[in-house]
Amino acid sequence: MNSIFEETKFIMNKYNIKANKSLGQNFLINEEVVNKLVESSGINNEDLVIEIGPGLGTLTKFLLEKAKKVICIELDPKMITILHDRFKLYSNLEIKNEDILKVNLKNLIKKEKEVNRVKNVKIVANLPYYITTPIIMKLLEEELDLESITVMIQKEVADRLVATPGDKNTGAITYTVYYYSFGENIIEVQNNSFIPEPEVSSEVIKLTIRNKAPVAVKNKELMFKIIKNAFMQRRKTLLNSLNNSNIFSSKDEGAKILKEIGLEENVRAERLTLQDFANISDKIS
Repeated sequence: MNSIFEETKFIMNKYNIKANKSLGQNFLINEEVVNKLVESSGINNEDLVIEIGPGLGTLTKFLLEKAKKVICIELDPKMITILHDRFKLYSNLEIKNEDILKVNLKNLIKKEKEVNRVKNVKIVANLPYYITTPIIMKLLEEELDLESITVMIQKEVADRLVATPGDKNTGAITYTVYYYSFGENIIEVQNNSFIPEPEVSSEVIKLTIRNKAPVAVKNKELMFKIIKNAFMQRRKTLLNSLNNSNIFSSKDEGAKILKEIGLEENVRAERLTLQDFANISDKIS
């Protein structure tokens, strides 16, 4: 039996803790997975690591040994008590009892770079599955000064995030992730790596933030609006989806635009590359 499992059981008993389902808590107990998560994030002693939803601090312990500073952002007050107790001897830890979706990360990162002279900022986390997508979207769309995001998430979502646009797993979010980052699968994680066991398989993925967007587009917001609308009715053809959502002023105009950029009238959204969506956006602009 591995030491993380025993440690987790001990802490849960000591503090009378049960995983909070409404907060999506599943405590990681697989030492190999923890090591892989930390190792693939490439943390060194010049880095600031922001850990989202640290829970009992299983991952935190390993991050503190590697990073210059770790900032834990945790919503559950019970976990805050445990984190303070467990790591009171560490001088490179800051704990915030806040909702990650409401934290001004731009200001936080700017301050850390100026005051603490951290070189790079990395997100490392075992994310709560019920709000994975909003968290990832926030981290990417706010164009934060990050180097990478290494997270454990539900496998089905992971496959969609790191797909190449046009692959079988493509969803609207695939294009956003691809626009802002290079995605890669790190390791698949079995259900029995957690207490309690989730009903789904998990996966660790790494998103390395791009220095330059892979496509040039006149209006990025419009492009992403088109992508979102194209996938809202994904069983329909792209022409019908964009006509129904008034992206195209008429079906004839839509057919004309698709023809001009070399796409068939009956093409579906998931067959398009990011460049195709940029081309549609530029034509409408």
